[in-house]
Amino acid sequence: MTTRPSSPTRDWILHVDLDQFIAAVEILRHPELRGKPVVVGGSGDPTQPRTVAATATYEAREHGIHSGMPLRTALKRCPDAIFLPSDPPAYEAASERVMAVLREFPVRVEVWGWDEAFIGATTDDPEALAAGLQDAVRARTDLSCSVGIGDNKHQAKLASGFAKPAGIYRLTSDNWAEIMNARPTDALWGIGAKTSKKLAALGLHTVADLAAADPAALAGAFGPTNGPWYRYLALGKGEAEVVTTPWIARGHSRETTFPHDLTDKTEITRHVTALAEHVAHDAATAGREVIRVSVKVRFTPFLTRTRQSKLPTPTADPDILARTAVAILDRFDLTRPVRLLGVAVDYTMPDK
Repeated sequence: MTTRPSSPTRDWILHVDLDQFIAAVEILRHPELRGKPVVVGGSGDPTQPRTVAATATYEAREHGIHSGMPLRTALKRCPDAIFLPSDPPAYEAASERVMAVLREFPVRVEVWGWDEAFIGATTDDPEALAAGLQDAVRARTDLSCSVGIGDNKHQAKLASGFAKPAGIYRLTSDNWAEIMNARPTDALWGIGAKTSKKLAALGLHTVADLAAADPAALAGAFGPTNGPWYRYLALGKGEAEVVTTPWIARGHSRETTFPHDLTDKTEITRHVTALAEHVAHDAATAGREVIRVSVKVRFTPFLTRTRQSKLPTPTADPDILARTAVAILDRFDLTRPVRLLGVAVDYTMPDK
């Protein structure tokens, strides 16, 4: 925890980030695995090709294992690791328990996913509030979280990363330059490796370089919206509104990566039909109707193409969605082997 500065009563943004969330939920279900290298992903079989890690415990991360890594690679890096299958319903239930705890405080809660939420609060002691949130989450769910404190969401999000694991960190306009200026541009929330590389080609290597850059030059290189936005981030600015409206999914998708490449169109069509029927069932279960269908095809080795069609009327009828997906599939050149297929849908949005 950082040294606590004295603060006037004012509005703050906190970012609550559950530590190694998926792995932590699994450890609660399998306490005998505590302190061991555990990797969660796919069916839990690391010998299956093209399956990746959803998360890993800190003990597994010490071996260089991280989310998105192929399970086969994880097994090579840590032969003693314990592999578990992914169980999304369990993680969703655990997340809902945590968010319910946060909402018991006199704060505004904006859920950003299973394992994170932004908190809007008015207080003279944000560290005390953060500690109270941590204690309540741990007492009620046995899960730990890190809490970042900032003037806006950008600062709070970065601060929670500095707080991990299970710590509290304040990053505001007061200490932004001291903490961030010397860091590379991809340390900013919203700038990835590709953008950072493009910035470096312009001579902008650090956050300080980007903060001092000419907005017009950035607009010329990255477009009138993105270019100035990158400088805005480098200055430590960001959104400060916490929206408490429940999050509503705008769409849903299902996809499958195959252990062996597909070359037969009949088989490819069969898989697309099944995926479309799955998303139709998901839509019906959620009480939603579909307005657009998309099909994704990843060819060997990694060439990915997506096509889509808008439906004439909203529906969750599995036959209509399957026929639409197959019709979209006919727009692809399927002369190359296929390694992944996906079907996604966009939902109608409910009236407010």
